[in-house]
Amino acid sequence: MTDNQIEAQTNTQNHERLECGCPSSYPNWKHGDIDLGGQLVHNLKIPMFMHMPIGYEAYLLKQKDDIERLELHEKWPGFNLTRTGALRGQMLCPLTEEKSPARNLMSLAHPFHLRIHLFHGDVTEMRTAIRKMQSEILDDGLMPKELYLSYLTCPVCEEQRGGKRVMLMRRWVKSKKLEARLKKANSKK
Repeated sequence: MTDNQIEAQTNTQNHERLECGCPSSYPNWKHGDIDLGGQLVHNLKIPMFMHMPIGYEAYLLKQKDDIERLELHEKWPGFNLTRTGALRGQMLCPLTEEKSPARNLMSLAHPFHLRIHLFHGDVTEMRTAIRKMQSEILDDGLMPKELYLSYLTCPVCEEQRGGKRVMLMRRWVKSKKLEARLKKANSKK
């Protein structure tokens, strides 16, 4: 998806947050690759215990309050990219502004390629979808990097909005070594 397509989609969407805090609208990235390179985001570090966020809802509210206090605007209210870790993770919230001198803001690296998969189901069943997405990335000769999740529904609104939905986003970079290995393997066939 190009930057112009992302911008056109952003301008046509209803920009509200539901009462439960979930995004009322989110990018229409069902499957495929996008580039968020250069996108300004609010970066919030969050504590984790074995990849499980501690006080996730409180940090969602903290991020929302920080953005409002800075008089900035979320690109898709309630939508963020959450990266987990053993003890610490981060939440990235895309903003509509292009630049700001405020702290906790950063521009994503350019390019910032993401492979997208819209997952329907419980978090416990997500492992298979993540492995499949990673295999696809490797089969394309690309090196998978960090995994981001975006929870599109919560227990309060999931029944009204079509069940549990999580957007899986795997960042990838081009790899000349992998590409060469794939070419070599394909030439032997």
